Amino acid sequence: MNKTVSPTTKLDLNNPDYFINRELSLLEFNRRVLIQAKDKKMPILERLFFLCIASSNMDEFFEIRVSGLKQQVSYGSTQRGPDNLSPSEQLELINQVAHELQASQYKILNDEVLPAMAIEDIHFLHHDRWNQTQAAWIKKYFNRELLPVLSPVGLDPAHPFPKVLNKSLNFIITLEGKDAFGRNSGIAIVQAPRALPRLIQLPASCASHKYDFVFLSSIIHKHATDLFPGMAVTGSYEFRATRNSDLYVSEEEAGDLMRALEGELPSRRFAEAVRLEVTNRCPQEIIDFLMHKFNLQPTDVYAVDGPVNLDRMMAVHKMVNRPELQFPPFTAGLQKRLLHSDNIFETIKKGDILLHHPFQSFSPVVDFIRQAATDPDVLAIKQTLYRTGDDSTIVEALIAAAHAGKEVTVVIELRARFDEEENIELANELQNAGVHVSYGVVGHKTHAKMILVIRREGLQLKRYVHLGTGNYHAKTARLYTDIGMLTSDTAVTDDVQKVFQQLTALGKAGRLKKVLQAPFTLHKSMLEFIQIETENARKEETARIIAKMNSLVEPEIIKALYKASQAGVKVDLIVRGICCLRPGIKGVSDNIQVRSIIGRFLEHSRIFYFYNGGDIQLFGSSADWMDRNFFRRIETCFPIEEKRMIKKIVKECLHNYLTDNTQSWILQADGSYKKNILAGNKAKSAQQSLLKTYTE
Repeated sequence: MNKTVSPTTKLDLNNPDYFINRELSLLEFNRRVLIQAKDKKMPILERLFFLCIASSNMDEFFEIRVSGLKQQVSYGSTQRGPDNLSPSEQLELINQVAHELQASQYKILNDEVLPAMAIEDIHFLHHDRWNQTQAAWIKKYFNRELLPVLSPVGLDPAHPFPKVLNKSLNFIITLEGKDAFGRNSGIAIVQAPRALPRLIQLPASCASHKYDFVFLSSIIHKHATDLFPGMAVTGSYEFRATRNSDLYVSEEEAGDLMRALEGELPSRRFAEAVRLEVTNRCPQEIIDFLMHKFNLQPTDVYAVDGPVNLDRMMAVHKMVNRPELQFPPFTAGLQKRLLHSDNIFETIKKGDILLHHPFQSFSPVVDFIRQAATDPDVLAIKQTLYRTGDDSTIVEALIAAAHAGKEVTVVIELRARFDEEENIELANELQNAGVHVSYGVVGHKTHAKMILVIRREGLQLKRYVHLGTGNYHAKTARLYTDIGMLTSDTAVTDDVQKVFQQLTALGKAGRLKKVLQAPFTLHKSMLEFIQIETENARKEETARIIAKMNSLVEPEIIKALYKASQAGVKVDLIVRGICCLRPGIKGVSDNIQVRSIIGRFLEHSRIFYFYNGGDIQLFGSSADWMDRNFFRRIETCFPIEEKRMIKKIVKECLHNYLTDNTQSWILQADGSYKKNILAGNKAKSAQQSLLKTYTE
């Protein structure tokens, strides 16, 4: 029996103290990612990789979240969220935390990661450490590879401050002496073309160690005088501007969404700046000059002790051929039912197939499409695509199916953030192959992960479906944890067909039998399931909620969970990133525990468990518990009904993660996270356990 909390007074669940700010929660997630780089038990190249991921995450945070808040402030918005913080108040708090995180990031790089890499004979040589042989080779490299493509701009009325690309590497150079036309020189800007590598490996002929690397910035600093003949370089300083990267397209007014996006994409590179990174050697007068040019405030300036483009160090991961310094490779497992199956449709008919990536192979999903493309009995294929990656075998199969005369329909979400350009190219490629391409629904991103195959079997049409929590992306399927289900269940396949019809014809899907759908039934259904557990707890019956997701933000869901906790429902939340729910509040959230798993793989699966009086309700979903997922996206949430599959999911995806004591972090009532280390207990990593289960 669950412990019931009976507050003496009725509590106002709208109290702002009960909600953690979304942006601060996201920064706390990035702190957990950053701390991975400090873990000495982790291979050093992976520690560097996590450091770069943290840097990339911060870039996106400023490009999207901070830029949005700044726009609200500029419009005079004082709108407050559940936490009662205004946009300006949020920015003030963000500035404090972001500066702290940036400082920690470079301290970890300089004090821990670089020394650990040096021990492994991997060095990054500053220009004052080059010997004569190295300096000579680098000089030749500069003259051959850099000098022809660099275009320094001396600032004067005819050469104003240039447009600086978003997140590009740039140098501001101070000069003395006369230029070629007899004028006093002052300041110049050098932009490093994106085509140039940011790290150059020295050849064995002049390297002092197994792996010696030189930053592009060091080479440009050292040879800056060669860019300005006849003038004296008195200073050379790196800087990098982060710009607003959100795309603003009026879908209602745009007659052709794809063309509208194509027109908007170039502006992303030169939108308003929101952050300025400069080397910590940069004089204040130069910083002031740059702040003026980018229209930024002192709080927007981040002085860094290292390369301003830290995420570019990610290239080292591939450049260093030292497998022992990386996570060991693995071969994803394959279900016995699929090992000797030549016909995936016959296998699905014998029972649903549940896949758990990356521990189990993504190949059955690819085979599902491939077989559908070549099977003469398959009449039609319908699929949603959000992110696919380069060289997608699934896309190749869809094109082959269209060429074979099958009806192929693809719903592409063009507005997949930072993948817009790739998705536009993909749409054009598919259309040229004869695929029917739809861009979904105006005002709602299509985020659902669905494949529908229609096959003629005798005198009947049989439908087969794949539903998943992750994208149809072979690369991320090896990096993200997700589940997927292949089924021929009549009710489920009928539901999916209705959703596809809705996405392409825009008519009402009608009442779905089993699949929950946003923006229509998902939010209401989740509230109803939470309410059932609440009522059962009040009747002193067993009540239990376990939910695994990426983010928990939506206020009504949070308040429903608070009510469940007050009634005595035991609530376990496995939330990788943002969590606005505040656990551990006496009389409000005593029965709620929130944990975050940060490990080798990015936790991405969304799974919702409700005890339901013993008749367990279990769902996989493409949706997090966020406003956008419930109300502004097309999402699917599918039931997992077979007992063997329920047992598998509960064991692998829920109980396994709830008992992790090496990679889990427990959310505290103050919004901070503490590493979950259980003294005296055997160390357990959920991800490692699953790797061992499926790959050994």
